Amino acid sequence: MSQFYAQPYDLDASGFYFETAEDYAAKAAALINRYGDPVEEFEIQFIDGEAIDAALAAAVGLHQGSVGAFIACAESWDEDEKRRVIIAVSECGYRFDLETDTPDQFDLDIYEGLTMSELAEQFVEDGLFGDIPERLAGYIDYDAIARDLAMDYGETTIAGTSLIYRSA
Repeated sequence: MSQFYAQPYDLDASGFYFETAEDYAAKAAALINRYGDPVEEFEIQFIDGEAIDAALAAAVGLHQGSVGAFIACAESWDEDEKRRVIIAVSECGYRFDLETDTPDQFDLDIYEGLTMSELAEQFVEDGLFGDIPERLAGYIDYDAIARDLAMDYGETTIAGTSLIYRSA
């Protein structure tokens, strides 16, 4: 479970930590500043939790209007779904609404833990370049293929994991 902090924009009020949407709603509704006025606007900060959830919060622009949806998504999505949204929003420039959109709407190819050269080797082994006679296999320039792949594929690191991706 992740921990968040609600920092009021009101300089005369103190913020609070929370872990659930219900906890946030209750504490936000009860918060008043030192003059007895209700506090209405907060900056939501991701404090502690899984690194991939922190990356997801940064990608979707976590704010007080989306905190409930974010917590629900972070708890229910698997790692692949989180990666899809992070890459689509942060790297490819797509927009994403936590309440109405789904990670499956993005057509992404994602390869984990490979370099471009290793991806080139995998593509050759998988036959993407056709049948290559064994006597010619030693002459393949995987670095040249990797440079060509870099025109269509991007590289990123999410939560310490290297990923290569392509948006279709």
